Amino acid sequence: MPKNPFTRGYRRALTKRHKIAVAGVATLGAAAVVFSAVPGNAETTTSEAAVSSAPVKYHSEQLKSRQADVSEQLAAKALQSKAAAEAKAAKAHAEAKAKAKAAAAAKKKAAHAAAAKKAAQARKAKEAASRAAHRAKLKAAVHKSYANNLDGWIKESLDIMKAKGIPGSYNGLHRNIIRESSGNPNAINNWDINAINGIPSKGLLQVIPPTFRAYHVAGTSWNIYNPVANITAAANYAADRYGSMDNVNSAY
Repeated sequence: MPKNPFTRGYRRALTKRHKIAVAGVATLGAAAVVFSAVPGNAETTTSEAAVSSAPVKYHSEQLKSRQADVSEQLAAKALQSKAAAEAKAAKAHAEAKAKAKAAAAAKKKAAHAAAAKKAAQARKAKEAASRAAHRAKLKAAVHKSYANNLDGWIKESLDIMKAKGIPGSYNGLHRNIIRESSGNPNAINNWDINAINGIPSKGLLQVIPPTFRAYHVAGTSWNIYNPVANITAAANYAADRYGSMDNVNSAY
């Protein structure tokens, strides 16, 4: 005897077609009950219409349509989700790129600022070293000591002449001093034309007072017998008149 498909022992699951068939049978049964309940004198058109209106085909097509709608909706949602995910990923990528760019710019700016600061510090250090060297040089010049003799007087005069831009050499000064005064800072000429005119030559390089005053070098003594002041003023005059004391080889 064949097994009843509606019994518990039937192991196969109902297919969609079986489900539709069962629904159709149930509908036909309901229509038969309605038909039997109608009085005999009633028109049978309505019952026949009810019996003949088999809804199986209608429900099957409707189910397919709904399934298609659901599939379309699911596909649309999948596309939307994919688009949203892609947009989110693109946004995250753009933000990461912008952050990386900002970080690179900040790093470059910091490096430039550090380089500028380092250059400024190096420049300040160089300027400070230069000022310190200049101060040391000035200090050494101020505290430089010279021997109190002809050699010391000539050397001190040469340093002053160098600072003032007055030309002359040790040999040129020494040679003319020996000829004019033999190295005596208090020497005075009382017999030449200058002495006759009342303005005798005086000092190491035998300078007359008007010439000494005219060519006196600032920073030296105004005493014409002062060795350094006498040498420096005479060298200044010789530079103006002859180009340098080195060019003088006789009375000047």
